[in-house]
Amino acid sequence: MITGAEFGLTPTTILRDSLYDLVPLSAEAARLLASGPMLRLDGIQQLGFVSRIWPGARHSRLEHSIGVMHLMREALAQLRARGIEFDDEAARTGIAAALLHDVGHYPFSHAIEELGGPVQAHEEVGRRLVLGDEIAALLRNDWRVDPERVAGLIDPPPAGPPAVDRVARQLLSGPLDVDKLDYLPRDARACAVPYGGVDTARLLGALVDIASPAGQVLGIDHKGISPMHSLMNARQEMFDNVYWHHTNRACMAMLLRAVQDALDAGLAPGELSTFADVELLQRLSLPDMPASTRRLVTGLRARRFHKRAVEISSRATDLYEYISSLFSDPPRRRALEQRILDVVSSASGLPLEAGDILVDIPKPEKWRSTVWVYFDDPPIGMSRVMPWHDVTGAGESSLTTYEHHRRLVRIVATEAARAPVRAHWQAALYPLLGSF
Repeated sequence: MITGAEFGLTPTTILRDSLYDLVPLSAEAARLLASGPMLRLDGIQQLGFVSRIWPGARHSRLEHSIGVMHLMREALAQLRARGIEFDDEAARTGIAAALLHDVGHYPFSHAIEELGGPVQAHEEVGRRLVLGDEIAALLRNDWRVDPERVAGLIDPPPAGPPAVDRVARQLLSGPLDVDKLDYLPRDARACAVPYGGVDTARLLGALVDIASPAGQVLGIDHKGISPMHSLMNARQEMFDNVYWHHTNRACMAMLLRAVQDALDAGLAPGELSTFADVELLQRLSLPDMPASTRRLVTGLRARRFHKRAVEISSRATDLYEYISSLFSDPPRRRALEQRILDVVSSASGLPLEAGDILVDIPKPEKWRSTVWVYFDDPPIGMSRVMPWHDVTGAGESSLTTYEHHRRLVRIVATEAARAPVRAHWQAALYPLLGSF
């Protein structure tokens, strides 16, 4: 059944969603979904190369965007029912931003952004697309909102979005955001893994606006404590078992190096945000691309993935810290890859080519647990408003420690180079530590 008008948006049809079943869709949202920039998201898999391990994980960025829009609408309705004041225009601004939050995303998940400048963050690309002629016109005329406000929720200015959009911004990005409330259970279901379970309905029902020592913030009441804990655990488990899976990470390293070499050969950075997954691989396979790029893309297409040769944990201290420090310096990472290749090739006598040995460094994650909890009738020993870590005993430090121990850096290599790398990696890396 199609529900009535809400926030000035009138549902005119219903989508069948794999996670929420029936999702009302307004005419305004339908026209945004039919725009060129949004249609591109239908060709971008939400989980990038994860479908090479879990073949069912082929859901798109478009599906996720619809889910985030649905949860934003549900969250805003819950908050209004609890007496939180915001006008319909602020609600429509937030719902539009939720639908458009990934419009600037690159193909194959987040790897390409890790190259840094001149590659823009996908939020910056999203701002440009939202303010472009096609989407801006739909926002002004259909949604009756200011495109600048929508762009400011996706890619906030240094001073942050205006106060009137505080609630929407906290729902879109933060420890309680509807983005992760959609992608964690959606990704888990697509991979058919027993992780990622979150009681989303109960958590949304527990949202409250709290006057905390940190200012006016979205938090939870006591009924949200357990589902919030499940959300944090789900995020840890999905990173540990899915997002950081060694095959997925090897594929990401192959793509990153392929794009890095292509950019050096003249590929325009702005092109990258115009492609869907298949189109990017096609572009990187053209004759004007460097041989290393074409070889790596051929490997990705033919399922000849690089394999784990060496895994390095945080307990390797100096070695781990040295390699981890190269995450934000892709040119130095590529120089290290070349050094390892030269040493291994010389020691083993094996002829190796650029890109045969790669270094994979997962992005250091920010585990935010700065959530405030409100009690109508606090238990003895507790206050009416308390930070999450005081209520539960769990905090960012324990989450960060877990991440630090489970986030492995790896040297990955072609099948032929795997054994020689294992035999000679120390000769390539240990001499570097004296200057670290």
